[in-house]
Amino acid sequence: MHKNPTSSNFFNNINGQFRLLVLLVASLLIFSGCQIFTPNSNNSAVTQITLWQGVNPPPNRDVLQKLVNKFNKTHPDIQVESLYVGQQDQQMPKILAAVVGNAPPDLLWYNPAIAGQLVELDALISLDEMLNKSPLKAEIDPTLFKSLEYKGKIWSVPFATNNVGVFYRPSLFKAAGITELPKTWDEFRQVAKKLTRDTNGDRKVDQYGMFLPLGKGEFTVFTWLPFMWAAGGELVTGTSQTASAVDLANNQGAISGLQFWRDLITDGSVMLSGPERGYETDALLSGKVAMQLTGPWTLGQFQATGVDFGVFPIPSSQRSATSIGGENLFLFKTTLERQKAAFKFAEYVLSEEFQTELALGTGYLPINIKARQNPKYLEFAQKQPAVKVFLDQAKFGHSRPIFPGYNRISESLGRAIESVMMGKNSPIEALKESQQRLDLIFK
Repeated sequence: MHKNPTSSNFFNNINGQFRLLVLLVASLLIFSGCQIFTPNSNNSAVTQITLWQGVNPPPNRDVLQKLVNKFNKTHPDIQVESLYVGQQDQQMPKILAAVVGNAPPDLLWYNPAIAGQLVELDALISLDEMLNKSPLKAEIDPTLFKSLEYKGKIWSVPFATNNVGVFYRPSLFKAAGITELPKTWDEFRQVAKKLTRDTNGDRKVDQYGMFLPLGKGEFTVFTWLPFMWAAGGELVTGTSQTASAVDLANNQGAISGLQFWRDLITDGSVMLSGPERGYETDALLSGKVAMQLTGPWTLGQFQATGVDFGVFPIPSSQRSATSIGGENLFLFKTTLERQKAAFKFAEYVLSEEFQTELALGTGYLPINIKARQNPKYLEFAQKQPAVKVFLDQAKFGHSRPIFPGYNRISESLGRAIESVMMGKNSPIEALKESQQRLDLIFK
């Protein structure tokens, strides 16, 4: 088992309570045996590996499991156990505890922003050598390589990609007399007002124009960032790969993006999600709201319900923008045998077959360029216009930073967003406080 040489430095940077928690969780992981496999007593040639993932909604998890089962059936010498370990915000303590306790999974499904932190902890294997020898490298969408690289090396492979758009209910637009989709922030705000209605005459709002995520977790930040970018803002400028280069206090794009969300709330046009539950789509499916920020990962769910729905790009301010999302696969330092087996599974994930089936079953956009031209996928895209919206919008996409400390930046941004949404601070005040917290950490 790989011994992490930086774990002592890691402990020096966290307080005593968290240190105790990490040790406790790590001990539970190790002594419960839930992640450590011994060779199969019946067949010592079988290499057992684990995949930690947080795929949602549950039907998408079922699609992944079917694909994992197919791999296991066609690779009798490698058996992959796919384990759902919670939403990404919930996974972080488990991941850090597993790394510090030298009991990591073989594969981790997670957004690219975690890369720098895991590299600094010396937890990952770089994939340059293995990927350069693989014919599948040439089939990866070249625009995704930015999310794989840190300090000149490749640390992950893409699992699937997506971006954020606005899902809406055409029938509710028609009932409100709206005939054109909004293209600018001003138009969006007016449409949200028109869609906020008392439909039964009891003088209470039965239908809101817009659903926004309440909370300070990564999903809230991920769906808000396009508004900062659309208003001309950036988290960091140039090629800087350090958290100390982030400027929130003087970020006019961030101020404008926060103010726009606050304006929608002040207008009375917004239904807020439950705390940290902004990814749920029940309110849109039931017609309690008419619009929601989400991505192609929900296409399968919407299709299964049979409700009318459509998608349009996030309206622009100074420019068009969206968040490039999706998750990558990270390979941890374990044993040479398990690392080779994990990369074999990673190649399967990169393949046209896997990417086509995943896209058809979940709505995720394929990262394999051959899969995007697969006849089955082309037929699927033709029948589902929303797919074209996300594919076309990808060219306006921005990726979140992958350098160490992004989790602290996201946390500070999330606190600012929540503060503004709840009316506790103005955008300028909230971002100034967030910058002060970041300066204490990184400067």
